Amino acid sequence: MNCEQLFQQILNKRSFLCVGLDTDILKIPKHLLDTSDPVFFFNKEIIDSTAEFAVAYKPNLAFYESLGWQGWQSLEKTVHYVREKHPDIFLIADAKRGDIGNTSNLYARTFFEKLDFDAVTVAPYMGEDSVKPFMSYPEKWVILLALTSNKGAADFQYLKDGETGDQLFETVLKTSQNWGTAENMMYVVGATKAEKLKEIRQIVPDHFLLVPGVGAQGGSLQEVAQNGMNSQCGLLVNSSRGIIYASNSIDFAKKAGEAAKNIQQEMDVLLQEKQLI
Repeated sequence: MNCEQLFQQILNKRSFLCVGLDTDILKIPKHLLDTSDPVFFFNKEIIDSTAEFAVAYKPNLAFYESLGWQGWQSLEKTVHYVREKHPDIFLIADAKRGDIGNTSNLYARTFFEKLDFDAVTVAPYMGEDSVKPFMSYPEKWVILLALTSNKGAADFQYLKDGETGDQLFETVLKTSQNWGTAENMMYVVGATKAEKLKEIRQIVPDHFLLVPGVGAQGGSLQEVAQNGMNSQCGLLVNSSRGIIYASNSIDFAKKAGEAAKNIQQEMDVLLQEKQLI
């Protein structure tokens, strides 16, 4: 999916919602444990109840890898289901990969060829040669970690360069401009760092930003939109627990759909205020 197609989906659905499929087998409704593949059946119900409100889904690989080969099977079935039933959805592998070039080539092959994701999150610490292999696939995306929402982000991401005065996350943003373009590279910026979005937009005015942390982590959707939205929206705002665990009873899918609809309605207003729709 290219940039224009992604923007068109945002306009069509009046939404820039990404639903995080952080599916923990210890948290899903108990009645699903009697099915042949509880994680997949949970995902399937969540997807069907939220697809009209979401433009993207983001499975976090840790939740699937923790289950061994069965988890990978559930993930693969989830991706195939989205591709078959909701082909307009943008699929993000939240894998946070990043290694030497040859290894990154294999990671890229895994997520873009074997699993057919649209994008994968990548840690930029090892530099250009660890990122470029992901960019060799047409209409596939790298999503670089820039400024994350966790407490430990302060350990490194705000460190200043003694010569330029740039903080490390700013160096990531500036240096990576030489690796890709707004057509194949996005950045992760945590919603709990919404006050930094204006500064980030000065460095990367045209790129999409994947923004986790709205909802359960306390980030403000209004602040994110006010500080981070550009002329093509430029935002994919993720909500995971607040949607998929809105209920742990038999009505879990219905409640997830209601939660997604509530966020979409807020996003509709924000898009109108920006005069994008």
